[in-house]
Amino acid sequence: MTRVLIAGLGNMGFSHALAHHHDESAHIVGLVNRSGAAARPPLQDYPVYSDFHQALAQTKPDLVVIATYSDSHAPYAIAAMEAGADVFVEKPLATTVADARAVTDTARRLGRKLMVGYILRHHPSWQRLIAEARDLGPPYVFRMNLNQQSDGPTWQTHKALMQTTSPIVDCGVHYVDVMCQITDATPQRVHGIGLRLSDEIAEDMYNYGQFQVTFSDGSVGWYEAGWGPMMSETAYFVKDVVSPNGSVSITETDKAGSDDVDGHTAVGSLIVHRSTQDTPDRRIDLPEEPDHQALCAAEQTHMLRVIAEDIDMERHMQDAVASLAICLAADQSIRSGAPVDLTTVQTERTEAAATAPTSPSANPKT
Repeated sequence: MTRVLIAGLGNMGFSHALAHHHDESAHIVGLVNRSGAAARPPLQDYPVYSDFHQALAQTKPDLVVIATYSDSHAPYAIAAMEAGADVFVEKPLATTVADARAVTDTARRLGRKLMVGYILRHHPSWQRLIAEARDLGPPYVFRMNLNQQSDGPTWQTHKALMQTTSPIVDCGVHYVDVMCQITDATPQRVHGIGLRLSDEIAEDMYNYGQFQVTFSDGSVGWYEAGWGPMMSETAYFVKDVVSPNGSVSITETDKAGSDDVDGHTAVGSLIVHRSTQDTPDRRIDLPEEPDHQALCAAEQTHMLRVIAEDIDMERHMQDAVASLAICLAADQSIRSGAPVDLTTVQTERTEAAATAPTSPSANPKT
């Protein structure tokens, strides 16, 4: 049985803890949250720690799940691996490319398993989107956003996240990862724009951002993310891929609101359009897709399988660093006002990917 320590009990940490609570092959040895307060049911009987390093030393876990704020991801992951544990860490892997590479280098040096929380890689509907888009063929236009009209507790959470990470980095890594899986070409250049729309966040932070990225096969894409009570709920969820041969798009299912966690992964159906006029559009209905909790459970089940079956995670780690590097370059572009050349950043990924085996997973490129 795998001994599991969970760090962070917000939305994602609580969901990951529930997954292990219900998994007979896992045993939760401790929970970490900053207050040290007892967890919500059904987790209230597990030991709760306020200090991560104390919890790590006392519980001696086999697996550490890290779902804390972004600035602690890298140091916690490295500490856990040095203590002999494998690691699942929520996205983004780190707040700098150097820190992300330090985490992956530690995993290689110590022979530990490292998996980053790219939840869409375990979502059947998104896997189908990627397959349908690849069938259309490049070059592609990627059109994606996820804006959130947040207020109350959700706005408080967003403001806390923005103490270290902008919306386009925190959310953008998911959708850049999807773009890269579809095209598999080398990202070459990124240009971003952003704006601070609230006096409630730091002067050097922005709560609205958008960037454009170009790829070596001619593909282009944009991603947009905004958080806060001022955001519009018109066209806040766009997931669309276009090629010379047609397009594939996610249609919205009924959503409770743009800041609803379950709605962020919900897919109503896919519309596949072919550019030949004599081919009718094809609607792919997805009525039994997993909810957010089921997706978190799928992630943790896969993490346990990675450990049990010694699955090679090299390509996964390279992809995680690459998608983060693109989003951090977009953040740099917003702050500097100038485009950023990505070719140097991506050379390492391209060379490594050429020799790294593709690890089996819910997604063939994970």
